[in-house]
Amino acid sequence: MSIENHNLHNEFPQHKDRIHDLKMNDRHFARLFEEYHDTDREVRKIEEGAEAASDQRLEGLKLRRLHLKDDLLGMLETTEA
Repeated sequence: MSIENHNLHNEFPQHKDRIHDLKMNDRHFARLFEEYHDTDREVRKIEEGAEAASDQRLEGLKLRRLHLKDDLLGMLETTEA
């Protein structure tokens, strides 16, 4: 089974420069960015079989990742220069 890469740079390549700018200059964005990637790493560990978790836990993590991604995209779109 191939595990999809949900790195924000892969998800939103059109916002690559803006992601970098916000990570450097917006603490809230940077915190959400780190939480997103921590959550994504945890999902990937479970999906790869390196860590055990219930289906409920995995689905909760995926839902959290989705909400964070939505929040981050909203910030990217509303702060675009």
